[in-house]
Amino acid sequence: MTLPAALFVVCMAFVTAMLSGVFGMAGGLVLMGALALVLPVQAAFVTHGILQLVANGWRAILQRKHVRWEIVGWYALASLIAGGVVALLSFTPSKPLLFLMLGLVPFLTWLPQKWINLDAGKPFQAFLSGLTVTGLNLTAGVAGPLLDIFFVRTELTRHAIVATKAATQVFAHTAKILVYGAPLVAGTGVGLPPLWVFALAIPLSMAGTAVGGAILNRLSDVDFKRWTRWIITAIGISYLVQAAQLMLG
Repeated sequence: MTLPAALFVVCMAFVTAMLSGVFGMAGGLVLMGALALVLPVQAAFVTHGILQLVANGWRAILQRKHVRWEIVGWYALASLIAGGVVALLSFTPSKPLLFLMLGLVPFLTWLPQKWINLDAGKPFQAFLSGLTVTGLNLTAGVAGPLLDIFFVRTELTRHAIVATKAATQVFAHTAKILVYGAPLVAGTGVGLPPLWVFALAIPLSMAGTAVGGAILNRLSDVDFKRWTRWIITAIGISYLVQAAQLMLG
């Protein structure tokens, strides 16, 4: 890995953790695309999983009083099942397919709310969110917009939404690390960033999360939901352009 690429990963760890601290999912979407630009797909999945595990875990700790733990419990159980299934399939997307999926995922937020009757506050639907979101996370690299669908009809505040989603994603990213990291480590481990990159990126992820939380406090619930949709849509469009370039290039 070249020094500029390594420094790029370190910087993006801070920036994307800050975005996630504010919007709960935009950061992970940006980070996955950034890593895919400079790393092989499998290494990008593992690196993304490690950095997002730290960012989400720290965010859940900072806002632990807002976490709805009954939702997290059902989600964690489903994540275990989804991780086992994907591991058995041994699926790794190509880079063009990865960018295509990254580009399409954000458009889930534009599904009309009248079509959606999901509520993560209900045990079965919390379990369903764990199955589907973790499954998509393990194939597309991110699944924030799909997770968000399960929170659209909840009565949770913006702090409870961000905190609870962060806690659930600890399990989704752990599954990603295990599913893609085990075969990578069992081989040569080629493609993973050096340890010093993680040593710098992990505390920066924690710092970015804290900064994002401070920004979140300044947003209203209405602004939070409106800005989230438009930001991730713009990110999705940029990924679709990248996918087209890779497929046609």
